[in-house]
Amino acid sequence: MNMSKFSLGLGASVVMASLAIGSGVAMAADGPLRGNVRVVIGSSSTGGDTYQNSSIVVDALAEKLDLNMKVDAVGVSAAYRALDRDPRGNTLMIFHDQSFLGNLYGVEGYKDPFENYIIGPTIAINPGNAYLVPKDSPYQTLDAIIEAVGGGETVRVAIQPGGVSEIGYTALKNAIRIEHPGMEDNLVAVNTGSQADKNQLLFDDQADLINGSVQANEQYTRLPEDDQKAMRFVWLTARHETLQQANEAGLGQTDREALLEFVEPNVEVTMGEGENFAFDKEFFFLYNKDMDPAIVEQIDATLEEIYAEGEIQEAQKTSFFIPDFMPSDEAEAHLRDKAERYEGIITDLQQ
Repeated sequence: MNMSKFSLGLGASVVMASLAIGSGVAMAADGPLRGNVRVVIGSSSTGGDTYQNSSIVVDALAEKLDLNMKVDAVGVSAAYRALDRDPRGNTLMIFHDQSFLGNLYGVEGYKDPFENYIIGPTIAINPGNAYLVPKDSPYQTLDAIIEAVGGGETVRVAIQPGGVSEIGYTALKNAIRIEHPGMEDNLVAVNTGSQADKNQLLFDDQADLINGSVQANEQYTRLPEDDQKAMRFVWLTARHETLQQANEAGLGQTDREALLEFVEPNVEVTMGEGENFAFDKEFFFLYNKDMDPAIVEQIDATLEEIYAEGEIQEAQKTSFFIPDFMPSDEAEAHLRDKAERYEGIITDLQQ
């Protein structure tokens, strides 16, 4: 596949989704957020779900506030540094659960987001957080991978340490430990960075299984089996009830019904005692700790208005996101609770 054409196509889909939010005349909001606003994201890829999701929301905010707002895919470390330097509110950040998972895993550069930043509103869930194998892989299902590892085969998993990638990997490794005690070390992490890096490891036969997403990887599942870049889904970590909220048409040429084959109860990753692992990947704003609280209120109020109008939800669902707006106070309480729950899970899985 010509990657430049793919990138252009993906960018066009994001623009189309953003334009779908509305074409009304922008009205300047009466609030303290002024001038040019840079929205950094914890991803360096413009082809991944963080950039796509952020673009939809930021474009809607820019129109409603009559401001110049730009999404900047700088990656985790650079995003946090930029946010730390700017208490004025001209630099905001959008990221996902990796912000607290990285801290819980002890990955360098991940400070406790609840203590070091202001937690802003949630905006969406990606129900398409996925794991994929080459289309010609001998492993047809996730169960086949578990059985192979349990039988002594080494399976290499490309993940980004300290985030949604790793918690899925940890859960899978724990399931192998439960079902095949002593064999879990045959599941080996290949630590890497962006989605493009993970994809490349699969293309080069340096990984047998990778973390990806429906948004970033669905087009590769349409390729013929003899194509080096062809891959297929074996697991989506989302809860069944979350994925059911997605558009029936799904994304690309893969409808929702087909994707439901890769979540519980069709694919089960045991945690023991009758409980199975599932994880919804959730996106939200983060702000500099010293930012004017009036800006927090302004963004909350503006997004509440945008979501009440209803058009942004259609744009998000077109790009296979589940609308998930919660204002800052509610979002912080929700995400603190989520972090505490998964801290216990990580501790249990790592024992």
